Amino acid sequence: MYIENLGEIKAVGFDIDGTLYRSIRLNIRMTFYVLFHLRTFLAYNKVRKSLHGAPEVSDFRKMQAEKAAEILKCEPEAAEKLLDKVIYKHMEKYFVNMKTCKDSIQLIKDLKSMGLKIALLSDFPPEQKGNIWGIKELCDVVLGTEDAGALKPSAVPFQKMAEQLGVPAEEILYVGNSHRFDVMGAKNAGMKAAWLLYPIKGILGKKSQTAEITFWHYKQLRKILITDTSTK
Repeated sequence: MYIENLGEIKAVGFDIDGTLYRSIRLNIRMTFYVLFHLRTFLAYNKVRKSLHGAPEVSDFRKMQAEKAAEILKCEPEAAEKLLDKVIYKHMEKYFVNMKTCKDSIQLIKDLKSMGLKIALLSDFPPEQKGNIWGIKELCDVVLGTEDAGALKPSAVPFQKMAEQLGVPAEEILYVGNSHRFDVMGAKNAGMKAAWLLYPIKGILGKKSQTAEITFWHYKQLRKILITDTSTK
């Protein structure tokens, strides 16, 4: 599919958290859970902050647990079990019936029906979201950056996504809500990028100087990827 100002696009990749649903919805749902496990979340967030953009490692979860253990003053095995329980497994229930961004899921279905390959690439385990609101079976690639060995904005997970898709990086558009991690990560790998803003920022005129597309509603992205293309 050729799109003016973008060129040839054969695949579209999507971030999940904050992109297919607004992060504020999850934050509200999890308020009391986070407060109850505050020490664990603080340690986890501190470790993750230090690992964004770090070099690729063969066993990401093990390294993450070792760093968390230093903060929590416990053995790495205990830290890994704690993170697995509190951060990964027990958070799954908070994604059930999560309201997605309006028109986001339908856009993915329509892009797939047009013959484009679809990928999901997230810094958090995609399996945490079950069938990912009905689109998991439509995806050609579903990849967590932890499994790739490096978090965004490292180019590594984006490159692995491209390899699994079998599509050159320059023919992939990646959609995400984080400029630092999603947009810059995609650009680091040679992809094109679309940046999802909160509406108030978009209305006030905020725009990326790096991403090819800045949008705050999926109808805007649809117009660029489908409507304008189909009328040419």
